[in-house]
Amino acid sequence: MIKLFYLAGLLILFITCQTSAQMADSLQKKIQQIISAKNAEVGVSIVRDDGKEVLSVNGDGRFPMQSVFKFHIALAVLSEIDKGKFSLDQKIKIEQKDLLPNLYSPLREKYPTGAELKLSEILEYTVSESDNVGCDVLLRLIGGPQTVEKYFIKNNFRDVSIKINEEVMQANWDLQFQNWTTPKAANRVLLSFYDNKKKLLSKKSYDFIWKVMKETRTGANRLKRQLPKGTVVAHKTGTSGMNRTTGITAAVNDIGIVFLPDGRHFFISVFVTNSKENAETNEKIIADIAKAAWDYFTNRKK
Repeated sequence: MIKLFYLAGLLILFITCQTSAQMADSLQKKIQQIISAKNAEVGVSIVRDDGKEVLSVNGDGRFPMQSVFKFHIALAVLSEIDKGKFSLDQKIKIEQKDLLPNLYSPLREKYPTGAELKLSEILEYTVSESDNVGCDVLLRLIGGPQTVEKYFIKNNFRDVSIKINEEVMQANWDLQFQNWTTPKAANRVLLSFYDNKKKLLSKKSYDFIWKVMKETRTGANRLKRQLPKGTVVAHKTGTSGMNRTTGITAAVNDIGIVFLPDGRHFFISVFVTNSKENAETNEKIIADIAKAAWDYFTNRKK
């Protein structure tokens, strides 16, 4: 009798594994269908909440980050706060000369003559509203882009290159490619800082960054677009715009954590580069992939 139960258990396990593999294969095919007809290079990484990879497409490819790197910058700043070098309540002076006119900046629109703001508010502008002025203020505060890159190298994160700030990146199309990551690396950062098993952030910093990520206002037509209303997504976008000479868009990105109705979550990073599609199509690629992943996880048993 015991042997019979044992064999039955093995059979159930085998059937479950087979079903899971078939579902993952179906998801892979669905994503390939989404991107195959598009004139763009797409990188995708999807990871379960237990850290196991479901699939990747060009997962090790190097993609320009654009504003995705603001998430990484925020993590590096919060690490310095945890060391006692700064504090979230610390006031930082932003002078009018810092409010460069060619940079996207809701912060500049609110404070056109400059302001003295809490570090927490600058972080919120930088991450949830993708503010470029706030981004460069943070980079100056901690010692520049290389300080952020060194922080990730020190913590054993590979495939994260952060060399230039927003002012330089927005002024020179070619230089944006110096700030790059891979879809797999983006998910590793999301997973490591969300799980926080290595205590990379204090509880206060942890709670702060994930609240800000959940409040991200950019990219409504990307990861969140086709998900059920009210779905919580903690994410960070990145966008290059289109090169008017070549008609190529270098970056339309969105990385984040999608929270499921049953309490589970998954990590997803989608990068679109070298695209000759229009802005709407580039964003729809991300939305379609996120919806396919959502369907996979909601149909998959725990």
